[in-house]
Order: sequence, then C-alpha cells, then structure tokens
Amino acid sequence: MKRFAFVGVGMVAGFSAALMLFPAAHGANDSAYKQLDLFSDAFERVRADYVHPVEDGQLVTSAIEGMVSGLDPHSSYMDAKAFADMKIQTKGQFGGLGIEVTMEDGLVKVISPIDDTPAARAGIKPGDYIAAIDSTPIQGMSLNDAIEKMRGPEGSKISLTILRSGAKKPFDVALTRAIVQVDSVKFHREGDIGYIRLSAFNEATAPGLERAVRDLKRQIGPGLKGYVLDLRNNPGGLLDQAIQVSDDFLNSGEIVSTRGRHSDDTARYDAKAGDIGDGKPIIVLVNAGTASASEIVAGALQDHKRATIEGMTSFGKGSVQTIIPLGEGGGALRLTTARYYTPSGHSIQATGIVPDVAVAEGDEDETAARLEHLSEANLPGHLNGEGGAKKTAPQIIHPPAGKKIEDFQLSYALDLLRGKLAMSASNKSAAAN
Repeated sequence: MKRFAFVGVGMVAGFSAALMLFPAAHGANDSAYKQLDLFSDAFERVRADYVHPVEDGQLVTSAIEGMVSGLDPHSSYMDAKAFADMKIQTKGQFGGLGIEVTMEDGLVKVISPIDDTPAARAGIKPGDYIAAIDSTPIQGMSLNDAIEKMRGPEGSKISLTILRSGAKKPFDVALTRAIVQVDSVKFHREGDIGYIRLSAFNEATAPGLERAVRDLKRQIGPGLKGYVLDLRNNPGGLLDQAIQVSDDFLNSGEIVSTRGRHSDDTARYDAKAGDIGDGKPIIVLVNAGTASASEIVAGALQDHKRATIEGMTSFGKGSVQTIIPLGEGGGALRLTTARYYTPSGHSIQATGIVPDVAVAEGDEDETAARLEHLSEANLPGHLNGEGGAKKTAPQIIHPPAGKKIEDFQLSYALDLLRGKLAMSASNKSAAAN
C-alpha cells in the first residue's frame, strides 16, 4: 500500500497536492485496541437507540473524521470520492473556486485564493472567514463537508457569506464555479529585471520556472540584473516541485529535511550542481499567505544566502501530511507524520520564514487587520516548532506617506536589485542571523 505525503496548507475547495512516498504504516500497540471496546459499545447504542436509523457507514465515517480532525489542523479523513478528486487535482486542473482553506473556530478560514480563479476574481482575501454557503451556515459542518458544498458543475452559481476583519458586518460574495487551470508560473520583464510569479506548486511548476528563466534571459540579454521570485499568497503544493525549484538556483547543499516519529519519516534532500540563474541576485517576496512548499523554497535560498527574502513573515506551516489509503473503496487518511526543516536546522512550524528585509504591503491598515491572525500559530491545535531559535524580525519598512504605490513590496525589490536602495543596519543584522 502506498502512502503519499503532502506539505500543502489545510484543504482547498477543489485543490490538494501530493508530495512524496513513504513506506507502509508502522505496527500499532496491541493494548490500544482494548479501547475499541468503548467505541463498539457506543456504536451499538447509537445504532439501536438513535431517534432514527443511521447507516453503519455514516457512523464509521463520522467516527474517523472526529478522530483524525482532533489531532491538528491539517490531519483529516477523505472518503473515496474526495480521495479520487485529490489524485486528479495534483495535475494542476480541477473544478471549484480555487481557494485554499482551513477550519478555525467552527468557520472556514481562507489561507489564500489562487491566482486567476473565481475566488481571486471575486475579491476573496487571505484571512477572510466563510460563515455560510448559499445561506447555509458553516457552523457544525466538517471541513470536508464545507468544501464539498463549494464544489459543483462548471458555470453554476454559489454565494459565500464573508466575515472580514475591519468590515462592519458580514457580506455576500457571488461566484461562478469554473474548471480551474492553475497556471502556476507567470513572468515578464521589469526593464532589466526578470519577474517570476509562482502561485502554486503543481506538476508544471519547475518546468515552467525553467522556461521563464530561459525566456527572460533571451528577452533582457546580457544587461539582466537579477530576478524577483514572487511567492506571496502561494499556499504550497508538491514537495518534489519545491525541491526542484530550490535546486534550480543552488549548486550544492541541503534543500530541506523531514523528521518524523519514525526513521522511515526522516529524509534529506540535497541540491545538484547547476544554477539556472547564473548567480544573478534574487529577491524572494513572501507574506502571511506564503505557506508550506513555498516556505521550503524561501528557507533554502535564504539559508544558503542565494536570495534576499523580502516582505512579511510567512504562514509557518512546517508539517508533512501523508496520504494513507484505507483499503479498497475506504478513502484515505491525510495524517501529519513529520516536520520539515530548513538547511540550518530551523523548523518553520508555527514560526514561519522571517524576511531579511521586512516591507509592508501598500494598504497597511487594512492589510494589518486582515492578516493579524493569519498564521499557523493561530490555528487551534497546531503543532509546535522544534529546532533552532526564532529569528528576530527586522524593522518594518512602510510605504512613503502620501504616495500611492500599486505594489510597494515589488517596487522596493526592484529598487534593491538596481542598487537604488541599501538594507538598513537592522535589516543587515537580521539577515546575518
């Protein structure tokens, strides 16, 4: 039986990402099975005495969901249909809204909308809470049930009731479901600088990045000063793609390691020779919506001093979920089995990647309110990080007062690469830690 491991955040309304293979499950402690007598008693009482008959399969499914979802925010049970959908979704095309979500305080919380999807076009933002779907309250639903309600045929309509920090009252957002094609790599030239946006890590991400670098070299020529790699609001995805993207800019050394309860869950991934960026300077943009596989890339390039990390502290999702099939037609467990670590041995679980240069987004008041609680550390039941002291965040650079800049973080990165700005003493100190 194969077990597939994941480093995506939460669940996605129509999106998940498989990562790597682990061997079969470890033997369980036989004494634990004695506790199953209690479950058997409860199961029989519900079957016999509940107000109306309930199918045995429904009772077992609910029991498994409750057991697994109580462990941490990222462990869950997928029934056979959800498991089949997940295996299709890693190809980079799926039906739904294109929104990465988790469950918090009984509501669905948005980690990040995916670029150019119905959710992104409708203005859904990181940190939003979904309180109702088509006027049906979320309270009392499981995360899987809520995601299932958000799925539907292409072209069908759906209404989400949104709670947003700073908004005086809930408001409804109308969306049209679509077949979402995740074009995970977009790029263009910013004069003498190559801009590359990675919105997710699916099977096309590393090849897309390599094609983008080739095209930018051809477009810009020998005057190319460097690259901006934009990982803002990238919720993660395939681990092998995060490793390959990191490897593309590194010549040697560790990229990431995973450490779990058992030796089988421990692994180290190293870079091979060959830097497609030819050593040109790189600035990686991150924010609170940068999570999981994205944090692997940012952490690897930061620890090897291959890139300067700019923006705001990332989400802090540093755990690996293994997909464990449960017999024929029984669905699968999505179970947290390991933490992952940057090359310096730093666990970013519940701490995130701290930028070398802390630069605020343009609309600071609205952004601060929206992202105040958007982090792994604020999810109920989250795992604690292990290994390495938390870095001190440098002083935040804010947009100049009275001056409207559409994307201040990108503008600042371009100025840094062109030598128009220098890191402050506090930023240099933080980068050296």
